[in-house]
Amino acid sequence: MFSKILIANRGEIAVRIIKTCRRMGIATVVVYSEADADSMAVEMADEAVFIGGAPASESYLVADKIVDAVRKTGAEAVHPGFGFLSENPGFARRLASEGIVFIGPNPGAIEAMGDKIESKKFATKAKISVVPGHVGEIDDTAHAIRISEEIGYPVMIKASAGGGGKGIRVAWNRKDVEEGFPAVRSEAKSSFGDDRIFIEKFIESPRHVEIQVLGDKHGHVVHLFERECSIQRRNQKVIEEAPSPLLDEATRAAMGAQAVALARAVGYDSAGTVEFVAGQDKSFYFLEMNTRLQVEHPVTELITGIDLVEQMIRVAAGEQLSFGQDDLKINGWAMESRIYAEDPYRGFLPSIGRLVRYSPPAEGAVGEAAIVRNDAGVREGDEISMFYDPMISKLSTWAPTRDGAIDAMGRALEDFHIEGLGQNIPFLAAVMDQPRFRSGKLSTNYIKDEFPEGFQGLTPTPEQRDLMGAVALAMHRILTRRAAPELLRDDWIVVTGADRREVRVSASNGDVTIEGGDGRTLRLESVRWRPGQPVFRARADGRDVSLTVKPAAEGFVIRHRATTSHVLVLTPRSADLHEKLPPKKAADTSKMVLSPMPGLVVSIDVAAGQQVRTGETVAVLEAMKMQNILRAERDGTVKAVSVKAGDSVAADEVLVEFA
Repeated sequence: MFSKILIANRGEIAVRIIKTCRRMGIATVVVYSEADADSMAVEMADEAVFIGGAPASESYLVADKIVDAVRKTGAEAVHPGFGFLSENPGFARRLASEGIVFIGPNPGAIEAMGDKIESKKFATKAKISVVPGHVGEIDDTAHAIRISEEIGYPVMIKASAGGGGKGIRVAWNRKDVEEGFPAVRSEAKSSFGDDRIFIEKFIESPRHVEIQVLGDKHGHVVHLFERECSIQRRNQKVIEEAPSPLLDEATRAAMGAQAVALARAVGYDSAGTVEFVAGQDKSFYFLEMNTRLQVEHPVTELITGIDLVEQMIRVAAGEQLSFGQDDLKINGWAMESRIYAEDPYRGFLPSIGRLVRYSPPAEGAVGEAAIVRNDAGVREGDEISMFYDPMISKLSTWAPTRDGAIDAMGRALEDFHIEGLGQNIPFLAAVMDQPRFRSGKLSTNYIKDEFPEGFQGLTPTPEQRDLMGAVALAMHRILTRRAAPELLRDDWIVVTGADRREVRVSASNGDVTIEGGDGRTLRLESVRWRPGQPVFRARADGRDVSLTVKPAAEGFVIRHRATTSHVLVLTPRSADLHEKLPPKKAADTSKMVLSPMPGLVVSIDVAAGQQVRTGETVAVLEAMKMQNILRAERDGTVKAVSVKAGDSVAADEVLVEFA
């Protein structure tokens, strides 16, 4: 077994690998860029080596710097994590030539399967069913249009070296190809250093199901069942689970057998994932193989009890797998939510910045029937950089049943508190509470189907209005007792959004009972909140609840799961006066094109005085290596352009103004 491993990665996956190495008694080295000098991974590793500037092209993608770090520290092996150089056969060969072990598959397998074009050719030869498409490189936009029209719209334009949702577009018509092909090629070049593109048929209402495989260097290959990753936005996974609610035992066995056959055919000798696109009728087609550890590997670990990072290390050291296919069983159900630095209320656009507050739920057993796990590489005070993927952490839950895992996830998301940047926790909570998600009727169109106008939060249920009102009353009572106890009273008007309710409060030993005129009551016990705290915790009618709270000019802004309300606690006289106040008008920004996020201006496609039609491209912005096309929302004449290509802009900065 190795005595020292170098981790050629950053963030949560570097921390994840360090944890397994510690348990195995292996010393660790991390490399770090300028942006990661104060990172959690650097703090946790036994040694750390600086390798260059913040852009990955100056640090994590430079093989020479990784090899130099190995030489300096005496590490015997390199774990590449995922992304960066993890699927680069040249890097694996370079390490081998230097006598350094690559903790991943052999270069031949990476070459055959890691390249999406080559993998489809290989799968076709191996008689694995594949999605119809053009298996070969594409010269230019005109060539892409011809191919797309031969296949038939809609088509998927994908970077051959792509991953993580980057370098991918769905084209529904010729115009989409004209705009999408150059954008995908540009993203592919900047993210992966490889601008080769391929095109395949886009299957409508598909499901994304993948099989985890594991092989050793002695010819043994097993699969560790499936994960379903159908909840996606911008082709990037958001929620994953294992097993899949789609598969029955026969389909699971067939899909697993195909994945193992493909892995055996290519001599696969590490952890890898064979991805399939599945129809609602349980038909499935090979999509691609990821020749590395997957982001969503924790759900597989939770249902099998197998540490995949440990197995990768043992296999790389030459050990045989200590178990066969018949030894593996599915135990319970696991769910994973990716916590992203993005604003779900603004089309899930990246929201970089500092984690002013970062308070995840407690990990470990929850009662007798659930487990919470949080894989993160950040701490309170850390910054989410514009140079890398905007994922903050991966929150996973396990329970004996799917409903139990969903319930545990909903409760864990309630307990997860982040401030300082946009984050998608309210959206994730909304999905957990949706009947369709709970039913298991998923597809990769789920977010588009369920939130066609974008995510603006959910309307509070009557139970949530009662809860928010009770919390506001409890906080109001605590504040009043401190500041002006003579103003304490029992009868109040609680206004939650458009809902007005007369209530009566009774309190004893810190517990609060609220009774409405309609006979509904709610009791808060074990209240844990002090003025200034951002989270209110209590037991509400016997169940634990957590709500995010902050004071407003009047009353409180309270969020419970996916719903947010401004709650006022008023005397009857104040409530009457409030109803007479005119509503505040929002500022008119209809004549402006605003930056939806912090980012870099790639291009400005209009000039002052130019006539612009609805839907025409106005500007292109880049953030987190993703290019975003901003379009005119109305016909008009450009009055002024405030920025130029190459400028860095903040969220809501005015880019273009119309007359």
